[in-house]
Amino acid sequence: MNINGAAAIVSGGGSGLGRATAEALAAKGAKVAVFDINQAAAEEVARALGGAAFKCDVADAASAEAAVAAAEAAHGPARILVNCAGIGTPKRVVGRDGAQPLADFQRVINVNLVGSFNLIRLVAASLARGETLPDGERGVIVSTASVAAYEGQIGQAAYSASKGGVMAMTLPIARELAQFNIRVNTIAPGIFLTPMLLGLPQEAQESLGRSVPNPARLGRPEEYAALVIHICENAYLNGETIRLDGALRMAPR
Repeated sequence: MNINGAAAIVSGGGSGLGRATAEALAAKGAKVAVFDINQAAAEEVARALGGAAFKCDVADAASAEAAVAAAEAAHGPARILVNCAGIGTPKRVVGRDGAQPLADFQRVINVNLVGSFNLIRLVAASLARGETLPDGERGVIVSTASVAAYEGQIGQAAYSASKGGVMAMTLPIARELAQFNIRVNTIAPGIFLTPMLLGLPQEAQESLGRSVPNPARLGRPEEYAALVIHICENAYLNGETIRLDGALRMAPR
């Protein structure tokens, strides 16, 4: 797909992987709509890119529908969707206070898995009604899983389940949307230098980086964004989940 001039939506675009992706798409000439639950963060990124910002709770149907409609009114129908919104609060199934509250598990599933599907369904429905581009494609969807989908650590039951679900739905959705010439892929990042990790002491960051075989460091958000760009531009890449982790395989804890 030719990114230049295409309308794009990036959820979780106010920080981290989402911000880097929004910046990379804008640098390629995309008209970027930045979705984030933190409207101020979304607006800051959008101002820097010359894009548009929309508050969006991806786990809420009405909020997502309103944000997608507003983005379409601003830029036209989205040809690119990148799902970066997510949360990852660790919690054991059985902790010091007993069983994990079910609401905690449900919240992670709702944001990471249901939220990704929520935007996929809305953007895909719009794309399916639209015109085919000169290159034969209608659009590209990229979601974010995690290496925790493969090797979840202790305390990551909810997070691993949510990211495993994102990975598992990639192929069936890609197969279904093939009739509309819409490609669907997922990236499974390893340990990346996101705002959550930036809050850790420098020593802890370096220790995590040393656990990565090669290169022995934390991933950079722009490396994630570079893979998003490649997925958009490589028309033969479809139905795949790609690990981006420096050969990391997570230990139990």
